[in-house]
Amino acid sequence: MEEYSDGMGGGEDGPASKTSKINAAALINLILADLWRDSYRHSRQGEFSKWNADLNCLWMELAGDVDKDSDVEKDFAMLDQNLAKAGSLVKKKAEGFKQTQHIELVKSAEQYQLLMKKALFLKRLQNKQGKGTAYKDESDYYMD
Repeated sequence: MEEYSDGMGGGEDGPASKTSKINAAALINLILADLWRDSYRHSRQGEFSKWNADLNCLWMELAGDVDKDSDVEKDFAMLDQNLAKAGSLVKKKAEGFKQTQHIELVKSAEQYQLLMKKALFLKRLQNKQGKGTAYKDESDYYMD
């Protein structure tokens, strides 16, 4: 990827500030949309392991704009830790005429709630970063 100087330095005074000529916002929006679509499909189908993988991919896309060791990063890690404590996300299917045991149903309900919290956390982060819902900004009125 070619880069260019913004004219704010360089030469003998120090390194030039470099800015990419290509903005990947449209590509990132497409990736995020695809990941959310997969996430919704896997949540509806009860495929918790795949749903969690989708959410982790969303985190990787959004975490690039999150400061290392920030509260946001710590909060996400806590969500993951709580999910790990809830047990395996791979569901065992009951064989034959056997019914799913009560303990498995309780565990599954807890995992579902934790995955929903994780998804909501990521959706809010995406919106906060301006990569999600578009909010009207007063500065937009200068064009009127």
